[in-house]
Amino acid sequence: MAADTGSSSLQLPCVFSPKSRQYLALCSQDGRLRIWNTDSKTLHQEYVPSAHLSATCICITWGPCRTVKEGPQRKKRKSVAGQAEEKADLLAMGTAAGSVLIYSTVKGALHCTLDGGHSGGVNCVQWHPEDSLLYSGSDDTNIIEWDLQTGKARSKWKADRAAVTSLCVSPDGKLLLSAGQIIKMWDLDTKEVYRKFTGHSTAVTTLRFATTRPPDSNGLYFLSGAAHDRLLSVWQVREDGKDKNSVVSFTLTDEPRHVDLVASNSKEEAVRLAVVCKDGQLHLFEHFLNGPCKKPLSPSCTVQMSDTKDSPVPIPLMAAAFKADTQTVLLGYGNHLQPVMEKVEINTAERHVCLTRDVQTSLSLSMETAVSKVKTPIVNAKSRMLVPGLPGHQAPVKGSVAGSEKRKKDTDSKEMSIAERLGEIDLSTVSNKGAPQGTASLQTDNFAVLLVQGLESSDANILNKVFQTRKEMVIKKTVARLPLPAVLPLVEELTKRLQGHPFTAVLMVRWLKAVLMHHTSYLASLPDLVSQLGVLYHMIESRVKMFHKLTKLHGKLYLLMTQVATSDSSNTVTAVNHTAKLVYEEESSEDEASGDEGLPDGDDSNWEEEEEEVAMEEEDDLDRRTDSKANGEEDMERGNESEEE
Repeated sequence: MAADTGSSSLQLPCVFSPKSRQYLALCSQDGRLRIWNTDSKTLHQEYVPSAHLSATCICITWGPCRTVKEGPQRKKRKSVAGQAEEKADLLAMGTAAGSVLIYSTVKGALHCTLDGGHSGGVNCVQWHPEDSLLYSGSDDTNIIEWDLQTGKARSKWKADRAAVTSLCVSPDGKLLLSAGQIIKMWDLDTKEVYRKFTGHSTAVTTLRFATTRPPDSNGLYFLSGAAHDRLLSVWQVREDGKDKNSVVSFTLTDEPRHVDLVASNSKEEAVRLAVVCKDGQLHLFEHFLNGPCKKPLSPSCTVQMSDTKDSPVPIPLMAAAFKADTQTVLLGYGNHLQPVMEKVEINTAERHVCLTRDVQTSLSLSMETAVSKVKTPIVNAKSRMLVPGLPGHQAPVKGSVAGSEKRKKDTDSKEMSIAERLGEIDLSTVSNKGAPQGTASLQTDNFAVLLVQGLESSDANILNKVFQTRKEMVIKKTVARLPLPAVLPLVEELTKRLQGHPFTAVLMVRWLKAVLMHHTSYLASLPDLVSQLGVLYHMIESRVKMFHKLTKLHGKLYLLMTQVATSDSSNTVTAVNHTAKLVYEEESSEDEASGDEGLPDGDDSNWEEEEEEVAMEEEDDLDRRTDSKANGEEDMERGNESEEE
């Protein structure tokens, strides 16, 4: 029985090895794989993929175990190269870059890499119980069947319109469950849809077969859990096809994060469930699957953990698994950097059990000898550090001058702490060559990651850095890249800041506007939205209560100011000068001369020459007239001469 975890942007993959439960595999936020030994409580192996920062691990699944005769509790599996059977325990990891890494705990190294098949991040991987096959589902809506003997894709088909978020193979290896928002059951021989099941409004993150019976006997059941859903639904696969609705529901306190199940082999055997929720509580269920049950079933026992301080603080549970003895449960809790593993016998007769433990806050990673081959990277001014969380983004790192004083105190540790790395991230605007000036796509990635980290840790310094930006494009892109589980904490943080100084409220309104533009559909799907946003509603209502009256007053004042400005501008209009610049009269030369007084001095000589020529022409005309009366021929000759002239 292979254990699996659902994919989530804020969840760190964590799963126990099957059957013996000897190992606990954890993937940290920076992409490192750590395998802990549950018996010795020590770090057994640590593996750092080459692209662990840009291609973080999204999901982990252990391969099926096969017992070797000569070694008790040893495991073997056929190798990819087709050699003799080896004592290997394989682990499949799906990455955000679309590749699947196969890690061998016996070799302590990477076994093989399955890539080139998916164009999006791998959300889920599942092993075939018998054959050397592996199935992977991705954001590109495809399912790929991998052949581990050749290391290549055997078949590939489109599963849904949306991303494939969960997979599960039936115990007999003939059926495959896949889900985005619609659950589909595939026949693995023909790769065709056998049944469809609808009932979840969000992405399905958990799929598990609850029984091992064949589907033709109406005894095949499976369960499903979805993001932000506080129910685990059980579906029955019927021969007549009347399986549109779920038959049983298990109530939870929060969405399921880790599910371990002991399947039922017959109607007389009950199904046992151990469900770890997002809030860190463990719920145990036991139910006989025999037809529908109208009322949702409450857990038979709920387990919580807290520390031993005067004011107890809850300790979140990360994973839980049943041992061979079903009364014993193996728990993993505490910090993912150094988890605590413990075997506990839980009395299910009590409905609520609270376990108090003294968890050490100091982290001391103890390694087994000759296992780790990890090299500590050297961070200097020329290197770049990738911020974990979003695939493929990076930010420039300042020189190591700022944190030199802190590191001088502890000369033994060469690696920087997470707090120092966060402090040295440069949030200045990075201009892209291909984009116009002022855009900062890398800065948007940093803001999205820092905003999620600030909301999780309630760090005021990180949140202040992010909220101080005034660029609308950066705000919109940051909110758009934000994962859905962080939307409601962001709205609550904005509500707190809106109640402060009005200058701060102006900046917060921009963020609130961007959240409502991008995530309205998600907020509307929350059942208790009114109670969660009640403070915001009342605050907005009180602030806009006087807005209508202020608008009327603003309109009246604007009208008065416009009238006053209009009257002032009419009084300041200058009188038009109607005096002529030039007066010309033709009656007499004296008048002309008097009229010439208004002309510029440079034109007086031209006017006098023209007047003299006119006077001479008039005297010539008088002489010609008197001569023509005396002698007509002379008049003609003179006329001709004048014309020739």
